[in-house]
Amino acid sequence: MFVFHAGSFILAIVTIFYIFYATSFILSLRQKELGMYMTLGAKKNKVTKMMFIETLMIGMISLAIGLFVGVGITEVISKMIMNQLNFSGEGFQPFYPSSLITTIIFYVILFLLTAMVNAWKVAKKTVLELLHSEQKADILTSKGWKTVIGAFISLLLIAIGYYVMIHMGTFLHVGVIVAVFTVTPGTYFFFMALLPFLIRRVKSIRSINEKGLNSFTFAQLRFRISQLTKVLGTVAMLIALGLGGAMAAGLSFYHNTAIQASLVHANDVTIHQPTEEELSEIESWEFIEKNSYSYKVTEDGVYFLKNDLQNSPPSIKTYSDDPSALPVEERVTTPLSQPEYSQGEIPEDWLEAFRSELLVTPSLFGERELYILDQQSFEQLNASAEQIILGKVESFTDHIEILKQIDKKHVNLAKAYTGEKPLMIGSKSETYTSLKNLASGTIFMGLFLGVAFLMMMASVLMFKLLSSATADIKRYHMLNKIGGVRREKLSNSIHKELFLIFLFPALLGFVHVLVGMEMFSIILIEPFTKFWIPVVIFLIIYFLYYLLTVQMYKRIVLPKKK
Repeated sequence: MFVFHAGSFILAIVTIFYIFYATSFILSLRQKELGMYMTLGAKKNKVTKMMFIETLMIGMISLAIGLFVGVGITEVISKMIMNQLNFSGEGFQPFYPSSLITTIIFYVILFLLTAMVNAWKVAKKTVLELLHSEQKADILTSKGWKTVIGAFISLLLIAIGYYVMIHMGTFLHVGVIVAVFTVTPGTYFFFMALLPFLIRRVKSIRSINEKGLNSFTFAQLRFRISQLTKVLGTVAMLIALGLGGAMAAGLSFYHNTAIQASLVHANDVTIHQPTEEELSEIESWEFIEKNSYSYKVTEDGVYFLKNDLQNSPPSIKTYSDDPSALPVEERVTTPLSQPEYSQGEIPEDWLEAFRSELLVTPSLFGERELYILDQQSFEQLNASAEQIILGKVESFTDHIEILKQIDKKHVNLAKAYTGEKPLMIGSKSETYTSLKNLASGTIFMGLFLGVAFLMMMASVLMFKLLSSATADIKRYHMLNKIGGVRREKLSNSIHKELFLIFLFPALLGFVHVLVGMEMFSIILIEPFTKFWIPVVIFLIIYFLYYLLTVQMYKRIVLPKKK
């Protein structure tokens, strides 16, 4: 519940930021039109009131559509994610009355605030300011020592943050705080000082600047960056949070459950008294190693045939004295030189093999003693011979559903031997399922938040670029008329300019993710497991928003085709 509430809170904060950008985009497109109304005699209070009502109504219509579509999408996506995670998610419903009421109250208040802010922005501007809203003086970024100091501070803060994240095992909680208060301002300083400096350096290279429309493109980019420093910094941080902190970390937790289960068990499959159906099922499995052991069960004990154990000694996990070191897989090597062994005489590594790999535990056999017998004594024992199959497979998780069914059979065997139903047998599939169940809620929320963050950060950048597009109309029209530049070349220039604007925060955000994932190495064995999955999702979402932004931007600024 804490994870879900924390995730909802973070999502709410980002949503506030997102909605204000979206509504400011609407206002930027309407300012000249509102100025025309005032020029034609409309009173400012009437225009302000109209803007307030319009913003509020758009918000209410969006809320109604969003609730309807959102419930449907949540139903589909939640089931899809839960099925992939084998996560039941009891109590989770796409339509929940109390959550619906909370959502409506939150968005109504938010849209009221944005409507008031838009109305206030209109009210404080004169008619001339509204009519010429797109004719703003471009603010150039500072040069000289300020840029040098800003760039140095950016690199220093990011370097400190990266060092702390890489060595998170040493710094722990203090490291998290230091990383937040260094990487975040360092990112904003990067876009305020270092990036403008790099763009100026590239523009000063004549072979690049004088090629085609590059001079115009870099000039546009240079002016644009000065207006986008905060947005680019925010987008880079949202990429780090969405791609790294939510999606990549969540999926790493999910895929690391199999790795963590392998730290406890050296073998993947343990089948007591296999049935014909089970033998037929595992016949098609790709075994790396498969061994069979004979045993008999009486009222007093469990007896294993020594020849089977000696001929195919099982592997076990062994631990060193270093608590930070991972367990190592080793073959049981202690020889069984005596003809027979009672439980107190069995070597410790063999006892570990019986407990963790062969599952000869009180959960399955109760208080029966464990014995190892030679061939002659084993055959003289008055009990039916049973079999255990122990093995390693290529892909353990591919067979998890079958292994769960085998675990259920083991539970029934335990009930027959002990008269009680055990809570757990101790198999690898049980360990894996338990670990995954513990992490599934966090993973589920991580995927939801990750997708939400990635879509929001891309659309925030889109809205900011489009909100300033009206100021560029005259530049592109003038270049088309005076310079005779064809529409296709202007289109290519837009593609290149917006691609670079989308690229800068993506690169820095991605580097943040790569370094930030090292933080999870203190709790995950392989933090980059299946890392390509969230990266592909991010690239698809980001590229689609880039294409959408380019198309909408061209429709605003380019001359119409005749």
